[in-house]
Amino acid sequence: MRIITWNVNGIRAALGKNALDWAFQRQPDVLCLQEVKAREEQLSEEQRAALRLPHVWNAAQRAGYSGVATFFRRQPDEIVKGMGAEEFDVEGRVIQTVWDGVRLFNVYFPNGQRGYDRVAYKLDFYAYLLKLCGELRRRGEQIVITGDFNTAHMPIDLKNPKENEKTSGFLPEEREWVQKFLDNGFVDAYRRLYPDKVEYTWWTYRLNARQRGIGWRLDYFLVSESLMPRVRDVIIHGDVMGSDHCPVELILD
Repeated sequence: MRIITWNVNGIRAALGKNALDWAFQRQPDVLCLQEVKAREEQLSEEQRAALRLPHVWNAAQRAGYSGVATFFRRQPDEIVKGMGAEEFDVEGRVIQTVWDGVRLFNVYFPNGQRGYDRVAYKLDFYAYLLKLCGELRRRGEQIVITGDFNTAHMPIDLKNPKENEKTSGFLPEEREWVQKFLDNGFVDAYRRLYPDKVEYTWWTYRLNARQRGIGWRLDYFLVSESLMPRVRDVIIHGDVMGSDHCPVELILD
């Protein structure tokens, strides 16, 4: 099973650059997009024609904001939009899909903002998702969480950790919540396979950061520990353009 995640920073802009052609040409079983920033009905007929796979869409109530979409080759056994919590679900941040007992969360985690305006909301979102996953795992489900976590977990996951200790996305309390997932039965699949590898998935548009290699690893695949033996690879496609994020690919047996 091949799963690709990508924060496209506006699906209409991505389609305008033909950026999604790369993703569809990889022939993924599942493609998870975050920050689509549009309702599906806002796409033109030509843009809709470019979406080459069946899909489910979860847009935010606020226009031009947030939103996720999941594309698939095989119809899921179950589809759930959101997490069952209105305070988070109004922002269109989660789609759950289930295949053969494996539940895939496509998630666009909140951004804490430069002024820390949304840090508390972000931490509450992490807490709610972890609680939900705990309930699902007690029912015997295996889980994959993917998307833009909006947090770099460890110093290896960003170019300038010292300079960003007080920046949202690398605050101790944000990093602690990523660690809580790892302490509760999840594995950061990329870091388990590549403990010392330095690669990034997001670069600010300012100051030629991408060309200068000044980035952050914000996009993850967290998988249930019991699924880890099925993980063959996690690939960060840092050379793929079209967004301030790059795609990340999980290959499962």
